[in-house]
Amino acid sequence: MTADRMIELLLDAGSFTCWDQPVRYDGADPSYAAALERARVRTGLDEAVTTGRGLLAGRPVAVVVSEFGFLGGSIGVATAERITRAVERATAERLPLVALPVSGGTRMQEGTAAFLCMVRISAAVLAHQEAGLPYLTYLRNPTMGGVFASWGTLGHLVLAEPGARLGFLGPRAHQELRGVELPAEVQRAETLAERGLIDAVVPPERLAGTVDRALAVLADPAGPAPAPAPAHTPPPTDAWESVGRSRLPGRPGTDAVLAAADPGRVELASPDVALVRALVRFGGQPAVLVGQRPGAERPFTAADLRAVRRTARIAEQLGLPLVTLVDTTGAELSAQAELEGLAVEIARCLSTLVALRTPVLSVLLGQGSGGGALALLPADRVLAAEHGWLAPLPPEGASAIMHRDGAHAAELARSQGIGAADLRTAGLVDRIIPERPDAAEEPLAFADRVAEAIASALGELTARPTERRAAERRRRNRQLGGG
Repeated sequence: MTADRMIELLLDAGSFTCWDQPVRYDGADPSYAAALERARVRTGLDEAVTTGRGLLAGRPVAVVVSEFGFLGGSIGVATAERITRAVERATAERLPLVALPVSGGTRMQEGTAAFLCMVRISAAVLAHQEAGLPYLTYLRNPTMGGVFASWGTLGHLVLAEPGARLGFLGPRAHQELRGVELPAEVQRAETLAERGLIDAVVPPERLAGTVDRALAVLADPAGPAPAPAPAHTPPPTDAWESVGRSRLPGRPGTDAVLAAADPGRVELASPDVALVRALVRFGGQPAVLVGQRPGAERPFTAADLRAVRRTARIAEQLGLPLVTLVDTTGAELSAQAELEGLAVEIARCLSTLVALRTPVLSVLLGQGSGGGALALLPADRVLAAEHGWLAPLPPEGASAIMHRDGAHAAELARSQGIGAADLRTAGLVDRIIPERPDAAEEPLAFADRVAEAIASALGELTARPTERRAAERRRRNRQLGGG
């Protein structure tokens, strides 16, 4: 699609105001000057991008839109300067920025000078993000080379056109340099989404609605916080019974809690179905969410944890709370997981959440097994379902280590202090969410209670001064586990 058509699809009719200043190419050699003139005539544009501001569902936004018909959307020095100025103006005017690149990459006629301009654009984007302003990108077909490897994929939210070719090295260059053909599916948008490298594949006609819902979380202020529900002190619960209940088919998990959140959420692609990521509001309180999906075909991997850390950094840049939903059988235990640095990623996830400058709220929904659960639990507040539990290994695994069989699992579950009430005594859990009589028998009501508890806790946390919250977090972490 042309740049003009993308602007029509994204912005409210008649709201676009162009920011572009005329460009000059003094000293361009005759063949390059002729190519530029042909591109101007063919597209009606004087460069491969157009920039400006407009309204998206009534909300002011800045846009940078590429035109593939102008020398394949390639980025020269003047192109980069136009993009950079638009990003800087969006920052000065405190506007969310939506970039819609389509490009073969660096303009070869300008060589290294143009290539280095990717640093210029990236620096401007970083300054925009550090100002706490949303930066969203929509990668069109194709987006390649330096554009893909810089400002195209730096978005807080990275969306892509269905079937778009996205990658660093184009197919012709790959064939020439490597002597083999690069399979097309390697650089397809859907392949990258499956691996969590981009956030969602969105048809152009649905782009405006998706961006609008995202900005409702990323840019709009929070509503009034709901009043906290009365504290719940559950009756004594057998830890082994909790383990069994947490594993019941039909027990509501991350998907059910998301369904109970406010309408208008945006779910993001993840490396696989074991991880859920979303922009969401609970009771009017905006948050960035990561969750573990019970019953997934595989346990948590290093790629999942890298996606968690990226999500946490997005929340921090935008000043939004991070919500983590924990319900996992554990992290992957394999030779491949060791080679991929799973343990290192657990450590990095722990340090990221401990140091995050924005509020962190964790919810122990059900199973909390091993490092895969622990990596998501450092928080300012932790809520737990009545039958949620946390253990270094599933009780059966602990039994195998202690007794060389699984027959002592129930005994160890009761003695290791893994249940929600025990975790409150150990300083991890702040509030227990009741299950009546258990979540699998009342999935909608339970999910609603979890969503309400999240909304209340978010309102409380965001109202706290940053310094006070940081000091409380340090004290909390120092005292975890007792002793």
